[in-house]
Amino acid sequence: MAEKEEFGIKRDKPIQNNKAAVRLPMILGVTMAGGILIGATFFGGSKNLNNIGRGYTKYKEILQLIENNYVDTVNTDELVDYSIGKMLEKLDPHTSYMNPDEAVAARTQLEGGFDGIGIEFNLYKDTVYVVTPLAGGPSETAGIQSGDKILKVDDKALTGNKVDNGSIFQALRGRRGTEVRLTILSRGEKEPKVVTVVRDRIPTYSVDAAYMVDDKTGYIKVNRFSETTYDEFKTALTSLKQQGLQQLMLDLRNNPGGYMDRATSLADEFIGGNKLLVYTNGKDSRYDRQTFARIAGQFEDGPLIVLIDEGSASASEIVAGALQDHDRALIVGRRSFGKGLVQMPVQLFDGSELRLTISRYYTPSGRSIQKPYVPGHEGDYEKDLEARSKRGEYFIADSIKNDPKLRFKTDAGRLVYGGGGITPDYFVPRDTSWQTSYIAQLYGKNLLREYALEYANDNRKKFEKMPFAEFNRTVNFGDDQLNKLVSLASSEGIKQNPAEFARSKEYIRTQLKAYVARYIYQRNNRNGQNNEYFKIAGEVDDTYKKALSLFDRARQLEHGTYSYVPKGERK
Repeated sequence: MAEKEEFGIKRDKPIQNNKAAVRLPMILGVTMAGGILIGATFFGGSKNLNNIGRGYTKYKEILQLIENNYVDTVNTDELVDYSIGKMLEKLDPHTSYMNPDEAVAARTQLEGGFDGIGIEFNLYKDTVYVVTPLAGGPSETAGIQSGDKILKVDDKALTGNKVDNGSIFQALRGRRGTEVRLTILSRGEKEPKVVTVVRDRIPTYSVDAAYMVDDKTGYIKVNRFSETTYDEFKTALTSLKQQGLQQLMLDLRNNPGGYMDRATSLADEFIGGNKLLVYTNGKDSRYDRQTFARIAGQFEDGPLIVLIDEGSASASEIVAGALQDHDRALIVGRRSFGKGLVQMPVQLFDGSELRLTISRYYTPSGRSIQKPYVPGHEGDYEKDLEARSKRGEYFIADSIKNDPKLRFKTDAGRLVYGGGGITPDYFVPRDTSWQTSYIAQLYGKNLLREYALEYANDNRKKFEKMPFAEFNRTVNFGDDQLNKLVSLASSEGIKQNPAEFARSKEYIRTQLKAYVARYIYQRNNRNGQNNEYFKIAGEVDDTYKKALSLFDRARQLEHGTYSYVPKGERK
């Protein structure tokens, strides 16, 4: 998919197991009532002040000696940041320190919007292409169109091999109300033009899709738990109920988490009474908290399936764990990430931020979902997903190795395990049949998206007159179009490989169609949803397709007659 101006991540890619992904925050909901806490004075008290004082004095003395006497000039701010980072490595893998820029970027991912010009873009051949101006945003108002090239921002060139996502975001984003001059080259034009755009608040969305699969089955995909997630979800669920919703698939795959209170509010929509949803336990009792269901939810009755995978973490696991423990939903997919540590965000005086682990969270049955780790061995922790792949866990259910000592039971007496993520009730292996080196190179050079964008723009007038149902029924990428893609790839240095292309062909065909549908129809979606993309992409999504066949089991679970035991747990 195209880059969104606010982030710089491709949402169609799975979460990679790097340090940034490992440390994605699950923030304790109670802290949000008063906003992010300012300064370390919150922690107060006199515990171990003598030890802390001695350590501080030693550190300050060494820093002063370096500043005053070291042979070369040094940047003490960099030394401080580095030393803090090394110190935190002795703690858990999720306690982290961020400099001011990193802290702002991290908070932005969970806020309900950002200030910018409102476009989605592709970076292709060292050039920034507008995929689409966001509906109602300042770029659309200024007349910027899909396919436009952005050559300059003010007087700064935005082309060349030094341009990357970071520099693009820095150039385009800015305080609302400020003007930015864009030098634009439109399709079919020989000369560029200068367009002035007034930056504004651009909303961000966390519900990627919400649509009816058939006359009774709904699908909702949530990509993270941000400030606006619960409100978006309620609106989506209300709309689906008005369309006849009787059974629902909630997709939390590759959802890295976010705000805990948004997650529990979402779970409350499915769980009746005043049942426990999650609880936290820390060294300090101030961080101990129990959260119960408290409202009459919109969908407390009816078959429910939740999709998870190894990219589902933190707040996603709160939702899946609560629904599984109360036998409210059939959990389908692969074992989740396993992040059960709660971080307190503490903003420091210079705008930097410490995210300090203060407690663990537990599902209603008493499970800690946090996977094992050894303090100071962060590298091993970060390689956990790679280790799962090597032992075949993504492909064979019996490769899931749950700790037999950490057995718990759901309300109905079904066996579940703690200490390493949520194990699904029904395992679906990862589909790698279409994955080849050839398609990886196509993605690496952004050719699928670029070819789809060009195809969409060439046929936009015709497609925009079509209702999506007609588009989906009549538009397909035949061999002629695919051969053009192969030729384009060859011109970009990707050597033809007929065998690998044949393996990936149907996936490529479907992805191209899904991208085109997104580029054509997304401008009509002012709620940020990409329903057309996901409807088409679902045709080659094994987990999605399998889940649609499992609603009878979800119904049995709801009625207390379901006794299926995941293969990975059979003894």
